[in-house]
Amino acid sequence: MENLKTPYRAVLTIAGSDSGGCAGIQADIKSISACGAYAASVITTITAQNTQGILDIHPIPVSHIEKQLDAVLSDIDFGAIKIGMLHSSEVIDAVSKKLNPYNFKNIILDPVMVATSGDKLIVNDAVSSLKAFLPRASLITPNIPEAEILIGHTIELNNLENSAREIGRLYHTSVLLKGGHLDSHENEITDTLYLQEKDEIITIKNTWVNTKNTHGTGCSLSSSIAAFLSLGHTLEDAVKKGCHYINIAIRQGENKILGKGNGPINHFGLK
Repeated sequence: MENLKTPYRAVLTIAGSDSGGCAGIQADIKSISACGAYAASVITTITAQNTQGILDIHPIPVSHIEKQLDAVLSDIDFGAIKIGMLHSSEVIDAVSKKLNPYNFKNIILDPVMVATSGDKLIVNDAVSSLKAFLPRASLITPNIPEAEILIGHTIELNNLENSAREIGRLYHTSVLLKGGHLDSHENEITDTLYLQEKDEIITIKNTWVNTKNTHGTGCSLSSSIAAFLSLGHTLEDAVKKGCHYINIAIRQGENKILGKGNGPINHFGLK
């Protein structure tokens, strides 16, 4: 009888490391694993970080980032790529160059610029390079402060849909505009998905959870979407499933305690 081997559904996360384990590569690996895919990683920076903030950022040399990319891309088939913290123009250029030979259909980019604690995660001259890189992505997942940087104006509840569409048309990509920074006064959180190919807006609502344990939510959401894409879901379904997964993880971590600041979500709360 033939021994059939089943390949892993693999996701590559390209991002920074969080020593506290709440965000970055550590959150990505937990999220991808919890959603049923296999996680590989390329680390762009090492942060000295805990639940209260970032104490230091140590950039990985670009030459070593390139070697990490060469190692995994030449050996493993990836169903999706998640990109997080790219802190400099040199790193953005290196990642872009290394991805060029591969025809990845599913690139999820979380335009990380500012941490939950308010710490800046990107140098000033990298913002323009990041904007130029955005059309390479299948989907970008900015929060409200990041989205305001991308389009240069204030975003409020009454212009969420128009803003998501504006970003998508400007950068030629689909957009998940995360509404967690807005106070809806309705005990729910509204995320707005703009699907570029259909020029369509989809509203995704979940119950608001009153907790400070949301450190790493953005990283976890973008990586969970990448996981669901690698498993064969459509972009729309992957986003909806990702938002649902994160909402449950926030609720399951609501009363957990880790450290003295903003704690993590409970990635494995479904288990």
